[in-house]
Amino acid sequence: MSYIFGPVLSRRLGRSLGVDIVPFKTCTYDCVYCQLGRTIDKTLERKQWTPLDDVLAELEGKLICRPDYITLSGSGEPTLFVQMGELIDRVKAMTDVPFAVLTNGSLLWRKDVRDQLVNADLVIPSLDAGDAAMFRAVNRPHEDISFEKMLDGLIAFRKEFAGEYWLEIMLLAGYTAIEAELAKIVGCVEMIRPDRVQLNTVARPPAEDFAVGVSPRRMAELAEMFDLPAEVIADFSGDGKQHESAAGREEILNMLRRHPCSIDDLAGGLGVQRNEAIKHVEELAAEGLLEPVRMGSKSYYRARQ
Repeated sequence: MSYIFGPVLSRRLGRSLGVDIVPFKTCTYDCVYCQLGRTIDKTLERKQWTPLDDVLAELEGKLICRPDYITLSGSGEPTLFVQMGELIDRVKAMTDVPFAVLTNGSLLWRKDVRDQLVNADLVIPSLDAGDAAMFRAVNRPHEDISFEKMLDGLIAFRKEFAGEYWLEIMLLAGYTAIEAELAKIVGCVEMIRPDRVQLNTVARPPAEDFAVGVSPRRMAELAEMFDLPAEVIADFSGDGKQHESAAGREEILNMLRRHPCSIDDLAGGLGVQRNEAIKHVEELAAEGLLEPVRMGSKSYYRARQ
């Protein structure tokens, strides 16, 4: 499958069927914490990166897996896809599965982008800094995206969007996990007024080794700084159930191209036995298609790009 991956076991969205419509690491940012590595094509150009009809045909064939959400995400910034609004509308005509969009929020200052997102059920943009200096240090944005422009977009979209609006904040040790820096982010959140605030931290190998995660205890302490209740996103542990699936090595490789996973992530998300996932991963690694990476005591696999 070229454009559809998963389902991925999501900490927030359950079994999320991913839709990937922008080439690998084509993005408006080059975030230091990105689990997919450094950005290859940093751009603001919105265009039809992939054939819409092909995307929809693949998605229709995967709906039998009964996902909890269909999620526009993947290996690049999805709002760079110029037919995003048509994609959302046609998917919603195809199924009643809720449609979510994971975006870095960098283009919400553009009215055409906001208009195309209006029919989504859930939009989760990011806010990783409280001022221009930290924005440049953490997100490393395209030169034409200022902190003020990005923040204005987040505020404007809240006023126009009737669906669920969750704001994700990535906290990094030595950067935004400092109380003085987080206080600036809290001030921005008060202006945006999302439905939920979700605090995240580095859990998989990042683009830069100086992007270091924050301990659970410290995350809980920092969550108390928000007036609007903030939840710390914990690792998804799964429900222990197996789902019917014919997932094989190609689907595993397709998933790992977009999302570094552990063996348990693969087994739970794709609904295969753990031993079956191990077998496919070992075969793909032996062929040089995967590489193992470690994050603390945890082991993950990702596709070689």
